[in-house]
Amino acid sequence: MSRYPLDRVRNIGIIAHIDAGKTTVTERVLFYTGISHKIGEVHNGEAIMDWMAQERERGITITAAATTCSWRPKDEEYRINIIDTPGHIDFTAEVQRSLRVLDGVVVVFDGVAGVEPQSETVWRQADLFSVPRICFINKMDKTGASFEGSLDSIREKLSLNIVALELPIGKEENFEGVIDLFKMKALYFEGDWGQSVIEKEIPENLVKKAKEWRGKMIEKIVAEDEKLLEKYLKKEEISIEELRKALRKAVLDYKLIPVLCGAALRNKGIQPLLDAICYYFPNPLDLPPVKGIDSKTGKESERKPSDVEPFAALVFKIASDPYAGTLSYFRVYSGILTRGSYVLNSTTGEKERIGRILRMHADERKETEKVFTGDIAATVGLKSTSTGHTLCDLSNPIVLEKIGFPEPVISVRIEPKTKLDQEKMSLALQKLAEEDPTFKIKTDSETGETIISGMGELHLEILTDRLKREFRVGASIGKPQVAYKETILRIMEAEGKYIKQSGGRGQYGHVFLKIEPKKRGEGFEFVKKIKGGVIPEEFIPSVERGVKGAMEKGIIAGFPVVDLKVTLFNGSFHEVDSSKLAFEIAGSAALQKAAKGAEPVLLEPVMRLEVIVPKKFFGDVIGDLNARRGNVRETKDRLNLKVIEAEVPLAEMFGYVTNLRSLTEGRGTFTMEFKEYRKVSESIAQEIIEGKRK
Repeated sequence: MSRYPLDRVRNIGIIAHIDAGKTTVTERVLFYTGISHKIGEVHNGEAIMDWMAQERERGITITAAATTCSWRPKDEEYRINIIDTPGHIDFTAEVQRSLRVLDGVVVVFDGVAGVEPQSETVWRQADLFSVPRICFINKMDKTGASFEGSLDSIREKLSLNIVALELPIGKEENFEGVIDLFKMKALYFEGDWGQSVIEKEIPENLVKKAKEWRGKMIEKIVAEDEKLLEKYLKKEEISIEELRKALRKAVLDYKLIPVLCGAALRNKGIQPLLDAICYYFPNPLDLPPVKGIDSKTGKESERKPSDVEPFAALVFKIASDPYAGTLSYFRVYSGILTRGSYVLNSTTGEKERIGRILRMHADERKETEKVFTGDIAATVGLKSTSTGHTLCDLSNPIVLEKIGFPEPVISVRIEPKTKLDQEKMSLALQKLAEEDPTFKIKTDSETGETIISGMGELHLEILTDRLKREFRVGASIGKPQVAYKETILRIMEAEGKYIKQSGGRGQYGHVFLKIEPKKRGEGFEFVKKIKGGVIPEEFIPSVERGVKGAMEKGIIAGFPVVDLKVTLFNGSFHEVDSSKLAFEIAGSAALQKAAKGAEPVLLEPVMRLEVIVPKKFFGDVIGDLNARRGNVRETKDRLNLKVIEAEVPLAEMFGYVTNLRSLTEGRGTFTMEFKEYRKVSESIAQEIIEGKRK
């Protein structure tokens, strides 16, 4: 059996806005849990979890790295599987797929900035998967850091259910340690690397404040537990153990979110965070059974978190490894997986052999014979398995819910430099697309050029850099292009007919389609309402294929059509001449005809932007945003800086980084994330259609 009982396993992620210090927090965790013997600093390019060359050069996290460590808060040892996720919005898929397999997340905030745009995005993603959270307010030693200010911004923008478990001792450069509100002790972090946690009495000037905050903490906790509330109202003593137990239950039910603080770079506050992970986060047994569809019966099925249940796991990440080949990361929801065994990929219906099982530590790995329920591990050499696929027991098939990903918003043309590069490029692009579900490749049917699409300029820059470095492909990259979409505004019906007689067997396909607009982001839906067999069942998938093909080609400017409901409601067929091809062509013709009369419009990606600039440049930056068709939503002060929140079309944002630097003497910074697709104004749509605007 597994060395760690299931109730002492924690699968956690660390998520944050870019530059909140998330990887620094993870590096300290690895050091204090004994995984690393020296602390790797992000600013020196030595962070263990940032193992890609591009991550070390840029000081940012690009891929979600996985590692396993153990921690002993009291007398029991816990196994903690950690995934360190990227903070940059261009790598949102890495965050999303990690959240799908995690049981708890630590959300790291910058003590000066509080809640930033990407913090909100990752928080919403965690809401989507109902993941319990702990907040860690980092950088308490920075000028302008405020614990109470950060708490207010979390309360205002993210959740009212936060409860502070600690208070900082000192502020900014005088930040010395934290007050544990449970024990009512001051904790100081001594030794060269802050490895010795020393408990002392609370400084006199903070005793009154600590008592007040402890009172608030207890009130919040007992409000979630009837028995403790009764005790509290009777003014009976409540033990620390009782409070912790009640808080843990409230965290699991998403009713309370503990908040801790520290300064990771100065090695302060990490050990209490590790304790909190063990105390309050769920273990695999706390979670409801994972649900899926039995691929034999088509009915809903479930797997309990137990080693004796049939094996079921979800593959959440594919990575190319220069030494090991293709790595498939997976989370085991039930059962045991043994090296050398066969499993079923229930998503594709194919059998896979598990050759090697690896426990990952960033880019290092340890071979293991078995993995158990609740484990996160990787395997090598699966032939037909991709992100979101389910691996399960051969005789007990189950398909777990897939992971959904956002559509790419930006494209570039790419061409190989030599004939040899051409062969290498298609193979390399295929491998990168297997790894990253938000990276798409297509060929322009008119020019034959390869077009790659992703989530932003940085995303495509990293991918093309990897092409050159890892796969040694020489390639020329075109200018970035916006991934426009098309849609319709009203309902329309149309007939599509394809009849060809040329001696011998002819072709005959005849359909009637009704098309309707759907809400933005709802995608495509195909409905068949054929009565009395006017079109045989075997031809209906061909009609859908024809419709999808026509949507891909676009109606007004050659961009894909989205958010559409298509109903096939009538048609006819010929006993001899009807074929799948004829119905595909008829479906395509009917869709184009209907869409042209249904008020087709162009949609463009609109980005949510946060710009931080010194106050004296505020007017210039606002003027520049207005000139970029920007809509300023809010402005606020942060120390001697101005924070501008705006929504701007992506088409206007190319090269903004250079422009902002020149407007602000190099002192302005910004972050940008995709918000939604919106209708383009008619004058600009005309320019796009005529090719005057990129």
